Formats: sequence, structure tokens, C-alpha cells
Amino acid sequence: MGEKLSVVVCVRNEEKRIRDCLVGVYANNPDEVILVDGNSSDKTVAIAREFPGIHTIVSKNSNLTRDRQIGIDAARNELVAMIDGDHRLKKEDLEALYKDMVEYDLDIVQAGLVSSSDTGYWHRAEGALWELTQNAPGPRTMISTAPSIYKKSVFKKVRFNDSLTSTVDDTDFMYRLSKFPELRVGVGKTKVVQHHFADLGIYLKKFQMYGKGDGEFCRKHPNRAPSMLFHLLIRYPFLYSWRAIRAGKAYAAPFFMLHGTMRFVGLARYFLRAI
Repeated sequence: MGEKLSVVVCVRNEEKRIRDCLVGVYANNPDEVILVDGNSSDKTVAIAREFPGIHTIVSKNSNLTRDRQIGIDAARNELVAMIDGDHRLKKEDLEALYKDMVEYDLDIVQAGLVSSSDTGYWHRAEGALWELTQNAPGPRTMISTAPSIYKKSVFKKVRFNDSLTSTVDDTDFMYRLSKFPELRVGVGKTKVVQHHFADLGIYLKKFQMYGKGDGEFCRKHPNRAPSMLFHLLIRYPFLYSWRAIRAGKAYAAPFFMLHGTMRFVGLARYFLRAI
């Protein structure tokens, strides 16, 4: 890669997925692996410590936003890859993603995503979501925080700040980053496997959690509330569904509708509780 790379893995209660995640990380031969554990109550840390040289940090007052920054601050290299417990890296994925960073001249590059399974409704629908909305390579204004490679110099201007939003880490961070037009973010051609548990209850809970994060974001940045409401009430259920139908993936339309609707429910519940 030409530069040394630190990998930061933020997890909480991931004993069912952490081993496969770290096997993939180590297959890429990074210079440093840091695991930030959100005070897990299962065997996550014990399993992680089986891997040679891993640096484990237990975050006592944990939330994902805070844990991201803890890992970045602990990293000793200029390049930092953020990987989550549900990611399954293949050998040379990180080298390929770094090449994408160089090719598109980016300060942060996110990998595209593919599902670990092509069977079952939830895996197929989520895979369609990624293909239709997220996986197009090139510069973007909004990307996800993982799986991604960062130039650590980015954090001299913008840091993850859990006093702003603690539930969801990416929306607020990327919005504040957009205030610095000299910093470029985008998506690479490299695609990383993501292993989600395919269960309706899990998706409902996750979408509502995203909605709570959307509410935190709108409370801190009220000027962005109209755009967020359009995103949840129009873009997801209608525009993305129409895009799926046009692409021959009509089966994904109910998934998009559920995603937008349940995120709006989570946002509404957040504000009702705040009132």
C-alpha cells in the first residue's frame, strides 16, 4: 500500500461474528489492529484477545460515535480503516480500497457492500438497497463511516462528537465534514461482504434506532430537518421503490418502504420523549 495502516474495529456483544471479522482483518496484514469494545457482556473481548498483537480498549461509557473516535485517537498510523463486526474482509480488500482512495483522490473512501448470502428475502432486499443507492463508485457528499479508510489528517478538522449525536455516527460527522470543501469523500469500486442476521425484528429495531439518530441530528441541526423528512417520507418509500421497480428489483420496494417508515417512527418517538 505504500503507507502503514491501522484497523479499528468497534463492537459490542459480537461474540457470534467477531472471530470471522478478525480473521478477515488479519488476512489483510495491517500494521496495527485496535478493537474498541463497548463494554460487552459476552465473550467478544476474550475471543478478540486470541488474535496476536491486537490492542483491545474497553469503552466504559460507550456509544458508537464515541468509540469511533477512541479508536482513531489510539491509531498510530496516517491511514485508518474502520471495520465493524459484521464485515467480512477478503484478502487484499484493504489494499484495493486504498487504491480506490488514490484513484479518486479521496480523504475518506467507503467500500461498496454485498450481502453474505443471496438467499432469503432480507438479504436480497438489503443487497438491492446497496446496489441501487450506495455502491456507485466516485466522489459523494454523504457516505457511511464503515467499512472505510480515512486519512487521519481529516480529524484535525472534524471529529466524531457524541455530545451532538450518540445513536448514529455517520450523518452528523459527514454533514460537518461537508463544511470543508477541500476534504473529499466517496465510494470505491471495492466491495466488502456484510453479514447481517436476517430477521424482521432485528431490522425493525435497527431502523428505529437509525430514526432516533436522525432525530438527534435534526435537533442539533434544525435547518436540515426538511431534508431529513424528505429522505424518510419521500425518497426511501417512493423514489427508491420506483428505482427498484425500474431496475427489475420490485421485491425490494417493501424493504425501502419499511426502512423509511420505521426510521420516521424512531424520529417521531425521539421528539415525543424529548417534549
